[in-house]
Formats: sequence, structure tokens, C-alpha cells
Amino acid sequence: MAAKLPYPLAMLQRGESHDPFAVLGRHPVDDGTLVRAFMPSAESVELDGFGALQRIQNTDIFERVLDADEAVRLPEHYRLNWIDKADGDEHSVVSPYSFGPLIPDIDLHLFNEGRHHHVYRLLGAHMIDVNGINGCRFAVWAPAVRRASVVGDFNGWHGMRHPMRNRGGSGVWEIFIPGLQPGDLYKFEFLSRDGHRLLKADPYGQAMTLRPDTASRICAPSDYRWDDGEWIAAREHWRWTHSPMSIYEVHPGSWRLRPDGGFMTFRELADQLVPYASDLGYTHIELLPVMEHPLDESWGYQVSGYFAPSARFGSPDDLRYLIDRCHGAGIGVILDWVPGHFPKDDFALARFTGDAVYEHADPRLGEHREWGTLIFNYGRREVANFLLTNAVYWLEEFHVDGLRVDAVASMLYLDYSRNAGEWIPNKYGGRENLEAIEFLRHVNAVLHARFPGTLTVAEESTAWPMVSRPNWMGGLGFSMKWNMGWMNDTLAYIELDPVHRRYHHDRLTFSQMYTYTENFVLPLSHDEVVHMKRSLLDKMPKDAWQKFANLRLLFAWQYAHPGKKLLFMGGEFAQWHEWREHEALDWPLLDQTMHRGVRDLVRDLNRLYRGLPALHQHDFEQQGFEWIDCHDSENSVLSLIRKGGGQAVACLFNFTPVPREAYRVGLPCEGSYREILNTDAELYGGSNVGNAGVVQADGEPWHDRPCSARVNIPPLGAVFLQLHQ
Repeated sequence: MAAKLPYPLAMLQRGESHDPFAVLGRHPVDDGTLVRAFMPSAESVELDGFGALQRIQNTDIFERVLDADEAVRLPEHYRLNWIDKADGDEHSVVSPYSFGPLIPDIDLHLFNEGRHHHVYRLLGAHMIDVNGINGCRFAVWAPAVRRASVVGDFNGWHGMRHPMRNRGGSGVWEIFIPGLQPGDLYKFEFLSRDGHRLLKADPYGQAMTLRPDTASRICAPSDYRWDDGEWIAAREHWRWTHSPMSIYEVHPGSWRLRPDGGFMTFRELADQLVPYASDLGYTHIELLPVMEHPLDESWGYQVSGYFAPSARFGSPDDLRYLIDRCHGAGIGVILDWVPGHFPKDDFALARFTGDAVYEHADPRLGEHREWGTLIFNYGRREVANFLLTNAVYWLEEFHVDGLRVDAVASMLYLDYSRNAGEWIPNKYGGRENLEAIEFLRHVNAVLHARFPGTLTVAEESTAWPMVSRPNWMGGLGFSMKWNMGWMNDTLAYIELDPVHRRYHHDRLTFSQMYTYTENFVLPLSHDEVVHMKRSLLDKMPKDAWQKFANLRLLFAWQYAHPGKKLLFMGGEFAQWHEWREHEALDWPLLDQTMHRGVRDLVRDLNRLYRGLPALHQHDFEQQGFEWIDCHDSENSVLSLIRKGGGQAVACLFNFTPVPREAYRVGLPCEGSYREILNTDAELYGGSNVGNAGVVQADGEPWHDRPCSARVNIPPLGAVFLQLHQ
């Protein structure tokens, strides 16, 4: 009768060993040195240079005792030769269980404290050299599981082949597997507290397979050679508050498609998108999330691989190339970042160990039912550190110039999109998510300190105060905030039949009541041209001519209004239909005069905005703006002055299809004013009502100003005037 298997070996054989390194590898015994291996796929195992290991009873455990002389000759990292019992093939490997712990305790401590800015360099899969042996170090945070293993195409996805070392109370498991190569696929297998087997992609994995596959991919250390040193150096001293920022928002999967209908790669986008955006005069490109996501229809906002650029568009170095090319063309890159929620896909973060790890267990705290997603537990330090190091990763490893943080309002409020009884108040009885607030403040502080000149931009749709004010003032620490009020009011107004606009004049003037309370971006984003909201052009009322004129007028209003500018792709040439994530933009429209005219207007608006300090220097300050007349609701006319750099630009708007001929406007001084922009110009597709390029101001006081001029303001048009120096 066979002897009862010792408990640690029995646990190992059952796949329940919490500490496989305690029994595997090399261990001193009374009569020598014991070498033990666990090889579930092996018919036989040999210790290289010493002979066969003996199978213990009817298990997959093999061992051999070496005497003192043999033990001296045993290499620190010994090799095992084995024959596969399935196909009889011979294999040879350096034992993973001959290596000690590789992640220093201090790093684990900082991670558990939530203060490790570069933990992405330690957790996940990393090709390294240990004592001259190449391989991959795997590490994963999986607290309270009974076993953690690495599985992949290198071990037949067998969960018993490579059980990992537990690093105690840190919740981290690690193992170094020699001989693996970049490109090898892997996942982590866990035995949960309840005894269930789980298979999960690597939360810190830096590459993944193309959907619908969900495996992580070992990523080689990048050897990309950046060519943007001057850009990065200049960025550190960039006075962005007083500089022009015009952002072209792009969904990389549908800006253009290949001739075969497939997605363009990051490198192909670099060759086409960068010169296009540069020609139009944009200062920045903002990419909808490029992190790996399983569902195209989520547009990237339901992320499954926070550290992995999507395989749809190429490799991580392909993304680096795109960003490098942008910098070489003088264009910054902003990435959409989604720390507010994540999808419920079984292969990713949801109930990562069988328990709620990254999310709250209570759905009143941990679930967005409206979106079908889960909410990060910001109060758990390791979770907050995961998101913090992810933000650092994109700015450090990919040289991005900023993050636009999605759905900030959903993070700030515990009752966001919830009915009574569906949420839990904070410890003070309020609706504010105190842990999320602290997290956002901390991330902003770290990023601004580590990466001077980079930006964080909040998509925040409520009246939360001081979103774009520093922490020391009590703010959230963002650089800027999307002005959703301006966007909603402006679009609601411009969609009205012009005959009714006189009754809603305040929708355009109200923004001056709060414009300088935050550093605002004026967004005409992707969210406004989907879900039956219609394209910007199709939102405009009346016939085709008026639609185009209204759209040109809308863009002029955006560029004249204080705040940085953002436009979603397709709007710049007046696409007719809504954005569709599986279709390319309707580029043939540029063959038509009216669409080409809108594109040319956007180019000229960017040129003026960038070239004239009056239009950008005081985007966030009252001193850069004055109304000339904001009360002419009867004619639906607005007039204002933008100031900066010793310049002044008068901007006049007519929101009706009736030309305002010889309309008297108060101006700062006498003289000739050049008509530097007329949205009704024939070259933009307009009717060419204007002022022949110049307006003469005389000494007649008007609008409480010492001088004035009679100006022809075209129908549904805007005119910008600058004093001729």
C-alpha cells in the first residue's frame, strides 16, 4: 500500500498549492540536496547532467536527491529534459523554480500603499535577463486566490504547468519563465476562494490579440527611437493658457478605411492624418480611446486592456510612430482615458479573482446599470495605483501631451444616473464620491509634476466647482474642462428656425456669466453627431443653402468665443450623415463646392485663431472679451471684441437669413478695419455679401464707444474686423 502523500505535495498535485516554490526547485535535505519538479505533461523527466528524476507515486511530481559532491556541481539555474507523454517529443527547459523572488519588497510596499508611479514596469509580463538567462517575468495582483498560474501557447494553456510564487500579504504573484519570446500568448489562471477556475487577461499587459480573441501577448521592450526631443523640451515651458489650442477629435477606426474596408494602422494614419490635420491648422489631435477594447461599438470607451494599444491598429511602436510624426509636424496628441468604468467581460477585470477586486462588490457603489459597466473602487489603494500608473504609462512611454478624462461627472457623484435607494451616501451623508475626488486630485498632481506642459481635460457635465483649478485652491487639478453648457445652449439655439431665434437670444449670451470660472474647451464632439442627434450640418434648419450658412456661422461663433476649440472629424467638411463607427468619413463630399468651402473656412479660422493673439491670448480671462452689443435680439445680431497682444478683433454675427446692410457698430477708434473673415464669402460657398474687404470707422459714438462704422453683415453670416495698422 502506497504511503500517504505529504500534504504540501498533495496540495500541489490538486492544483491548490498556495506556495509551489516551497516544495519545487532545490531544497537541502538530511542526506543531500533534493531537486523536485512538477511536470503534468511529462512521461519522464531528467535532471540535465545527473540522470532521471523519479516520479512520486502516481503523481506528476518528480524528484531526485543529489549527494554533496553532485550538489556542488548543480548549476544555480539547472535544466530539465523531459518527454511529453502526449506526443513523445523531447523538450528541455531551465527550471522556473530555480529562481528566487525578483520584485523587491519595497516596490510591493509602495504598490500596496498606492504610491508606485511605475508599477507598470513590474506587474504584467516583461522580457528580462536573469543571470544571463533570457525569459519573461510575470506578475499579477490577485489577492485571496488559492492558486495563480501562467498559461499560454508555450505550455498548452495548462494551468498546472507554471503555478506562481505568492508574495505574501501584497496579494502579488510572480514567476520567471526562461526561454519565452515576445509574441507568445498568455493569460493568468486562478483558483478562486470558492474553488472555481478562472482565466483572465493580464490587467497590465501591454499587447493583446485582435478581437474576438482575448489573450495577452508578451511584448518586447520597445527600441523605438524617438525624434521629438525638441518638442518635449519646448512643451515643458509651454504657456498653454495663453496659447492657441484647436483640437481635431478623431476615431482612428473610421477616419479613413483601407480599400479593402479594413482599419488603417497607426502608421497609415500617420502618413495621412498628420498632414491633413496640419494643413487645416489644428494644434492638437485627440484620439478616441486607443486602449484595447472588445466591442467596436463602444468606440473604445469600454476598455479591457488599459496598457495595450488596440491590435486593430497595429503594435505599440506603431502608435509611438504616429505620435512622433504628430510632434514632428508641430501637432500635440491627446488620448481619451477612461478611469470611470470598465466592462463586465469575463476575461478582463470584472470579478477578477472571483470576487470584486477592481470594482465595489455592492452594485449600489460598483455598477453603472445604464451603461452595463462596473465602477472602479478608488478607495482600494492598489486599484487607484493601477489607474495612476496607467496614466503615467501613456505620458511616459508614448510621449502623449495630455489625457482627456471621460465621464468625470459619473465619478464625482455617488447618485449619478441612479434613483433613490440605488446608491449609498458617503460617510458624511452626501452624494459626493470622496474616494474618486481624492483619486482625481492625486492623478492630476502627479501628472503635472512629472510631465510639465502636459494637459488633463475633464469631460464634466455638471456645475461642480473648480474642476480646472489647482488642488491647493480646493480644485480637482485638471488643466481644462469641456464647456458642455456652451455646447448645449449653442446647438439648441442654432437648431432653431431663425424666425424664432429672437426669443432665445440669451442662449448665446448666458455663457459670459460663467466663462471665466473654469479653463474651458468648447467641444463640438462625437457625442453630438450620434444616436439620432444628426450631423452638425443636418442639425441646421431650413434648406440646404441655409444649412451650410448656419454651419459656417456656428464655426465662426466657436472661434470668436473665449475658450479652446474642439471639433469632431467630418464636421470640418460638413458631413451629411451621422458618424458611424464602421464607416469611413464621406470623403467624396470634398469634390462638391459647398463642402469644400466649409473645409476651407475651418482652415482659415484656425489660421486666424493661431495667428492673432486677440483670438487666443486671453481665452480664460475676462480682459480678452467685450460685448459691443449683446441686446439686439430683435435682429438676432451679436457683436463683440476679442483682445490680446495689443490687438483687437471685432466679431459680428447675424443669425437670420436677412442681410443687415449698413448696420452701425460701435468700434474702439477711427480708421480702416480690414475684413479678415467673412463666412459668406463665395470661396466658402456663400453669397458674397460683405464689405469689399474694408470698413471705415468714423467719429460717431455708438454702443457706448467713441467711434463706429456701418457694416454689411451677411445673411446667416459672420464678419471679423481688424484695425488696419
